[in-house]
Amino acid sequence: MLRKSLHQLFARYAEYHRHGPLMLRYLSLLGFVFFPAYYLFRFTKSTPGYDDWLLRVVDAAICLALFLRDRWPERLKPYYYPYSYAVLVVTLPFTFVFTSLKNGGGSVAVGNTLMAAFLVLLLSDWRNTAVILLAGIAMATGLYVATDAHPAMPVDYLERFPILLATVVGGSLFKAALEHATAERVRSAYAALAGSIAHEMRNPMAQIKSSLDTIEGLLPRSRRGASQAIASEDLRTLYRQVAEGELAVRRGLQVISMTLDEVNSRPPDPSKFAFLSAAEVCAKAVQDYGYETEAQRERVALNVIKDFTFRGDETAYLFVLFNLIKNALYYLGPYPGTVLTITVDDNQVRVRDNGPGVPPDLLPVLFEPFRSTGKRGGTGLGLAYCHRVMRAFGGEISAASVRGEFTEFTMRFPPVDEAEREEHRRTTIAQARTALAGKRILIVEDDPVQRMATRQKLGLLTMTAELAEAEDGRAALDLLASQRFDVVLLDLRMPGVDGYTVAERIRREPGPNQDVRIMAYTSEPAHLAREKALRVGMDAFVSKPCAQLPLLAALQNLVQERRSVATAQLEQRRILVADDHAFNRKAMTAYLRNAGATVIEAEHGQEVLDHLHRSGTFDAVVLDLHMPVLDGLEVTRMIRSSEAPWAEVPIVAVTARSDESAVAAARAAGMNGFLVKPVEPALLYEELGKLVGQGPAPKRAFSLPPAPLPQPEEGLLNLSRLESYRRLGMLGELLNDYVPEMGRLVARLSVAAGRGDREAAVTVLHSLLGMSGEAGVQALYRKVRQVYVPLLEQQQWPAEGWLADLQQLAERSHEALRAYCAAHAAPAPGSGSGTGPGPGAPPARQA
Repeated sequence: MLRKSLHQLFARYAEYHRHGPLMLRYLSLLGFVFFPAYYLFRFTKSTPGYDDWLLRVVDAAICLALFLRDRWPERLKPYYYPYSYAVLVVTLPFTFVFTSLKNGGGSVAVGNTLMAAFLVLLLSDWRNTAVILLAGIAMATGLYVATDAHPAMPVDYLERFPILLATVVGGSLFKAALEHATAERVRSAYAALAGSIAHEMRNPMAQIKSSLDTIEGLLPRSRRGASQAIASEDLRTLYRQVAEGELAVRRGLQVISMTLDEVNSRPPDPSKFAFLSAAEVCAKAVQDYGYETEAQRERVALNVIKDFTFRGDETAYLFVLFNLIKNALYYLGPYPGTVLTITVDDNQVRVRDNGPGVPPDLLPVLFEPFRSTGKRGGTGLGLAYCHRVMRAFGGEISAASVRGEFTEFTMRFPPVDEAEREEHRRTTIAQARTALAGKRILIVEDDPVQRMATRQKLGLLTMTAELAEAEDGRAALDLLASQRFDVVLLDLRMPGVDGYTVAERIRREPGPNQDVRIMAYTSEPAHLAREKALRVGMDAFVSKPCAQLPLLAALQNLVQERRSVATAQLEQRRILVADDHAFNRKAMTAYLRNAGATVIEAEHGQEVLDHLHRSGTFDAVVLDLHMPVLDGLEVTRMIRSSEAPWAEVPIVAVTARSDESAVAAARAAGMNGFLVKPVEPALLYEELGKLVGQGPAPKRAFSLPPAPLPQPEEGLLNLSRLESYRRLGMLGELLNDYVPEMGRLVARLSVAAGRGDREAAVTVLHSLLGMSGEAGVQALYRKVRQVYVPLLEQQQWPAEGWLADLQQLAERSHEALRAYCAAHAAPAPGSGSGTGPGPGAPPARQA
């Protein structure tokens, strides 16, 4: 019983210091310095008293040993906490009480003893405080009595013993209450955190269940010996449900990632910052957010007054915007009139809603961790994360609110120097030219105006790459059957043979381009089209309209990702993958085999060692940290301590934990890399590529911004996009080609609507959507999208009067576009210094 009690007592001491090891380091450093230093004060006294130099040397030596813990041999490190316990007993109560008794007490002795008791209170829990003080005092008293010829307890020392006792008892009681309050606060915080995660994950899980139920209902019942077809309308519904399920999964993973980043106080890595367009990232956030209903999607609008460039991490900033969107949409039920507007303007982004507002007393502390505005299931970690990210970007976030009127979050970004922006543009173009040198690119687009615009944007590549065009899917298949291409830039919705069919036939039918890289380039709603495009064999997805630099970067990433990952680094490599969870193991195996690697699987650590002993010729080992029999850390230590040829094999840790202690443990064991579950293929390729590849590590998957989203009708035109066309010398094309074609499309739409021909109307709206967005006619784009998406997804015609409104808006937009082109027809000053279409681009026609 006594042994068990002592074991529990010491376990409390070790746990007390496990999360605050610096306290012992600071104590040991102070002891090493001040024990010898204070010895010098004895020479300033007329009666020096007891000469305790030997005791001070011993105290300084044991403090130094405690401070140098990191240099201890591995076999001694497990004894660190017992040793530190003994150091506390000896250096504090024992030393100060013994020297006080030897010097006959006095006010200085009493003060030193009280100081020692106070330090012990700080350095241990209340139970061990009592044990350390009693043990030290007993040892000091016993040694004093044994070594002094005439031992006597000093009267003043005894008189002040009740003060010492009150200090110890009161301090222990206070410490116990403080520990209880801290534990309760941590328990409440973690309970709230767990509740928040459960609340946030409930909606994605419900969406996945709903999608699976719908899919199950659409699948035909199995009949023996009979093959059954799925109706085309049901097939479209299946793809939509799969896409919505994928979106729900991404939303759930985003919630987990954001929560873990904030709990671990992990800011974005500045080394991964890139130049980003505020308008494009905001558009991506509005497009990719996991809305629960289409009604929610319609309540969020993007207003670009003046786009700007900032340096940051796209994923981190998307999480910031997702959190602000989520906070606003939370109140859509009780406040059905809630509208959220994201405004981009001159180095700041404002997120404003007309919901219930924030109480004034919460505004000053809104961005502190675990602060919540009272939402059910909320913890306040989201806004703390937003604050941390904006500080990492060199900017700031603030909030303003009036109860019952509005809440507005303003994110201010440091300005990017014009010279730095221009250098970024030149670097992006130069990198794209280098990556695409010698490549043959096929542009497949049925709209001649959009085909010309795409070629104009890629004109800068004609010095090093070759561009070809196909006016529809049939023409593309004919070209692909006879000529070799490296990249196909493919529109999805085309008459006759659409983009999906083109991609499917390329992948299915033998030919010179079966492994060509295919990029979907479309104005189809990304949340519906992306999943289907990737499933039929396309490699990437980009939404129209897309600015020049992002399009070039997407093409560069497309060719580099294939070359550096699949062939140059992991192809023909032998990789050992160990994870006790079969699904995780199979997923990583599939990723690596898809990259050309040979993969051997293991279920636990002992099986890893068996494989190494039988055939140690592995290029890398991927180890789960938590496995039965032998975990990842134990296996790594055994591999590193062996003298076999495979002792230095690169090892990558895989775990669901991402805290600093897990990373440090993996590094200390000898692991070379670290990945967090669920493992993304691009990150797995990158981490292994750095360890086994001879060339540069593959870049992470690059995701381009989707098409601009509906914007509040602040203005008819997107001036930022038109300004980029002015610099490229493309205003003539806008006026001579886009305006007449949009007029013809509006006329065709009127005919289709008059006949009630939904399919024809969808086809026309698709073309008008892409053209209006590409031309920068933002108000018309918004109106067309409001009609197109419900007609495409729910087969529902809009309310009466929609056609007349659209026709009037188109006419006003065309007049505004003509006026802009007339006012800006002259070339911009200095437009010839690298901002034009570049060598090889078609000459721009003047308005």
